Amino acid sequence: MKKNILCFGEVLWDAFGEEKVAGGATMNVAFHLAQQGASVSFASSVGIDPSGIELINFLKDNRLFSDLIQTDENLPTCEVTVQLDEKQQATYIIPQPVSWDNIKTKTPLTKCAKQATAIVFGSLVCREGATRDTLLNLLNETKALKIFDVNLRAPHYTLSTIQTLAAHADVVKMNEDEANLLISGSKGDLKDKINEFRSKYHAKTICVTRGENGAIVWHDHEFYEHPGFTVDVVDTVGAGDSFLATFIIGLLNKHPMQQVLERACAVGAFVTGKRGANPLYVEAVMELMVK
Repeated sequence: MKKNILCFGEVLWDAFGEEKVAGGATMNVAFHLAQQGASVSFASSVGIDPSGIELINFLKDNRLFSDLIQTDENLPTCEVTVQLDEKQQATYIIPQPVSWDNIKTKTPLTKCAKQATAIVFGSLVCREGATRDTLLNLLNETKALKIFDVNLRAPHYTLSTIQTLAAHADVVKMNEDEANLLISGSKGDLKDKINEFRSKYHAKTICVTRGENGAIVWHDHEFYEHPGFTVDVVDTVGAGDSFLATFIIGLLNKHPMQQVLERACAVGAFVTGKRGANPLYVEAVMELMVK
């Protein structure tokens, strides 16, 4: 049976000074899934403004536009200011409210969710009640594998929302800082924290990325680790999203978890060596996907 992946989340412009690049965590995941040959649908919302028209054109050019992209007459398209520190780590200034704060439950979206093999969602898009309610309705109506990408962007989240989303998830991916924040009561090492998180939320798979130090995964009652790859970092925007897309494909295709983790780390490292979240893959990356 063909695997259909629904990505539900934000689409926006990341502004690096004068340079503007299409982004949004869940859109980035969808972009990388499409590059890797997955059957992917993307659901979001843009404003009726020049920035929204530009984003629609970008989505069309990259096979991500459909009737799941809503337009909002009252709220603007999101434009985020990206700031890079001396280590090229990104922080974000995100306006509120914007178009994707008001994604509505519509027939095409409900139908797609019911037919999906997996549904990918993040926490940022759930900062407002309207979109959060839409997502929760979809999660309650679908039998798809539910993949939660924890993307905490202060002050755009509450602990109660994160807990609600985690309780719905079969797979949870977060970075080490997010794990430390969400499991702050644990005094053990990262594995202890993952075990504590698992006992509370009962996810089938938990992945924690560790930046330049790779990632660790709990899956099928075992831990898997990879130390990461050395790369000259241009910026870290989208690295976790490309990692997750690669991880999802390996997971759905039931590849050996150590292989899945290695490939995900490799693609994430490749993206950190390029400007922006969505560089086109070079031949070496494509060869990695088919090994």
